[in-house]
Amino acid sequence: MRRRGMPAPLLDTVLVLVSLADAWGHLDVETPAALAWAVLASLALTLRRRLPLVGFVLTLPSTLVSDAVFATTVALYTLSSLNRHRALLAGCALTYAVIDFLPWPWSSLETAGFNQTNNLMHVTYTLATAAAPVFLGQLVQARRDLSQRLAEISEAREQERMMTAQSVLARERAQLAREMHDVVSHQVSLIAVQAGALQVGSQDAETRKAAATIRRLSVQTLEELRHMVSVLRASGSRPTELTPQPSLADLRRLVDSSGIEAELQTELPEDLPPTVQRAIYRTVQEALTNVRKHAPGATATVHIRHMDGTIRTAVTNTAPTLPPLPLPGAHHGLVGLRQRAELLGGTIRSRRTLDGGYELLLELPATKSP
Repeated sequence: MRRRGMPAPLLDTVLVLVSLADAWGHLDVETPAALAWAVLASLALTLRRRLPLVGFVLTLPSTLVSDAVFATTVALYTLSSLNRHRALLAGCALTYAVIDFLPWPWSSLETAGFNQTNNLMHVTYTLATAAAPVFLGQLVQARRDLSQRLAEISEAREQERMMTAQSVLARERAQLAREMHDVVSHQVSLIAVQAGALQVGSQDAETRKAAATIRRLSVQTLEELRHMVSVLRASGSRPTELTPQPSLADLRRLVDSSGIEAELQTELPEDLPPTVQRAIYRTVQEALTNVRKHAPGATATVHIRHMDGTIRTAVTNTAPTLPPLPLPGAHHGLVGLRQRAELLGGTIRSRRTLDGGYELLLELPATKSP
């Protein structure tokens, strides 16, 4: 987590006040020119972020005429933390050291006494004072660059991790597509062929009708499997959907080809979002499939109506008249329908009816955008 420091305007205000206090402690009110340069140096600190070199230059006169060096030190540090030209920084530090070392006025050089030891200590102190903010600013700049580089490395690693995950997902999709094509499609094809043979060779009309229904559903299943395989094999490219996607216009064909006696009653507007239409279609499809599997001989009613901004889809079947076949089922269809309904802000419920049948009820908001 990034630490939040003092806001920039507040920090600049504090630095200006400290610089004015430094000038007040080193200057006499009887030297108005020096006081003016000190005030200028203090105010120049407000420019240190936008114009660091200009701000540093404006602080030099105060260092020349007085011992108030706080503003110059801060300005030099800021310039060093924002600038990468080391020759310029070295020149600014040397200028600061020379100005701080020479007495003011310069005419006093002729009468000033020179002590080799004192002068050496003074030069060493002045150079250290000028070099310290430069080194500190460069250190802060290096730390900032390192943090930025670490952030870039972390982002690159995250991108690499996502690409690796996508690659693994693509391989899994390709493997799943092969399994669906080689196993599921093959078995469904055999079902369609056997149903066709039964339709042609049987003498019983009911048997031929059931065989025709099995063959038609097998062919439709093969078409959907081919679409699913093409989508899975298209992993890594732009996301695609099964085409064409079902809508409410396909409900009549779905009910008529369901293989059971079913009645469709609809009272819906024509401008429902595509996602709502697909949810209704898939719900009716799953409900009719369950009736065909678990309630042989039952009749079904599909009632879809619009009331108070809600679309209510009810699929109700009567009690079975034949014993159900022992078909495998993991209830994944109902789980998927429930998840789809929740994503659209709706609910789905199921219950047994008083006559031994079953009812599946879907409620969705009619205005849910895709």
